[in-house]
Amino acid sequence: MSKVSFFSGEAVPLEMHKVRIVQKLNLVPIDRRLAALNEAGNNTFLLKNCDIFLDMLTDSGVNAMSDRQLAAMMESDDSYAGSATFTKLENKISELFGKAYFLPVHQGRAAENIISKVFVKPGSIVPMNYHFTTTKAHIVLNGGSVEEIIIDEGLAVTSDCQFKGDMDTAKLEATIQRNGADKIAFVRIETGTNLIGGQPHSLDNLRQVRKLCDKYGLMLVFDASLLADNLHFIKTREAACKDMSIREITLQIAQQCDIIYFSARKLGCARGGGICTNSKETFLKMRELVTLYEGFLTYGGMSIREIEAITVGLEETMDEDMVSQGPQFIEYMVNELDRQGVPVITPAGGLGCHLDAMRFLPHVPQSQYPAGALASAVYLVSSVRGMERGSVSEQRDDNGNEVYSNMELLRMALPRRVFTLSQIKYAVDRIVWLYRNRDLVGGLRFVEEPKMLRFFFGKLATTSDWQSKLVARFKADLGSDL
Repeated sequence: MSKVSFFSGEAVPLEMHKVRIVQKLNLVPIDRRLAALNEAGNNTFLLKNCDIFLDMLTDSGVNAMSDRQLAAMMESDDSYAGSATFTKLENKISELFGKAYFLPVHQGRAAENIISKVFVKPGSIVPMNYHFTTTKAHIVLNGGSVEEIIIDEGLAVTSDCQFKGDMDTAKLEATIQRNGADKIAFVRIETGTNLIGGQPHSLDNLRQVRKLCDKYGLMLVFDASLLADNLHFIKTREAACKDMSIREITLQIAQQCDIIYFSARKLGCARGGGICTNSKETFLKMRELVTLYEGFLTYGGMSIREIEAITVGLEETMDEDMVSQGPQFIEYMVNELDRQGVPVITPAGGLGCHLDAMRFLPHVPQSQYPAGALASAVYLVSSVRGMERGSVSEQRDDNGNEVYSNMELLRMALPRRVFTLSQIKYAVDRIVWLYRNRDLVGGLRFVEEPKMLRFFFGKLATTSDWQSKLVARFKADLGSDL
């Protein structure tokens, strides 16, 4: 995909697949979009699909499946125990990751629940490059805490750093020495750091973290949910890996890790997940909880058909054309917005294009949730749904004080093999228009605020009538966008 040159000199991503099944989309008028926002409490999670044109909320469970995946689903062995379908997946995990033991779960947060229940104790600490919302919640629920020790460049919104997801190994060692190795439940690396713009880590950094874990007798846990994008970045950005195949890089990553878990809603383009390890002792500690919380050991809460699809999807992730498609579409969108002056996270990462709400809406204070306000505004002017990745995605401390996020981002996820380039251009066009009229956008305040994971189902109201003013300006400039 990245090797294709155009005579015109234009740099555009070229899809290495064709569309054979289509799904009709809806583009409702802006007045209906305003009503839908009010009904959803300005929470894009609560919007209904019938009111959405392009769904860029997430890449989880909404990636396009291949013809080979769909065909494999018809071959499934639905035996409750001893399923041949499960054996296929178990063998594929062993082949790609070199791990002898595999436990199936219904999605990534189920893996986090089991790992946390087994290894996190009251007062224990989990150092990580950066947290994910559900990961942190599971650790805290079990009495632990997280320490984020990403490199300083990781929190820079604009940068030339190619691996902003790297862990600061000097800070990691200082954390271990300050707290004592016995207080460390495990060290966690998240590939393609979700909350700071899908930024990748390098293979070299992972090896350095492994050395420190060996030095202090610590376990290294690896969240591989966004591995596909990170494989592309290691292959194209890390000089020592340019001549390695995707399969070789995958195995090199896996060799550094004691436990690997993943959401197959992202990695594998199906719906499920898993945990793998080479430690029989570790496997046995987790095995009972899989049966208790997920289901029997050969399906783990998943449909057997999904297991067949995951097996094929993992193999397809070893294809450079497949793993490059998402990052190249994201890079195109980032570059187009950046060219128009719209503040985005650079360099382009994986998962999606990330708008920097604090620069987009500098007049909206964090106490009024600028990333959430930007998510509402973008939907209002485009019918494109993104996801707030800022302070709404955090939660208050034990005293009820607001905990502000390091970044206020609006993530416009680009599920793999889903959107066309014209649809990306439409989203860019509407976001550019909004940026030109950003002075009209105001803030939000909570009217229904759950204690935990409030970004999923909390509701907010506008702090003024700014949405009506934005609609009026939109109609003046664009009339009916239908």
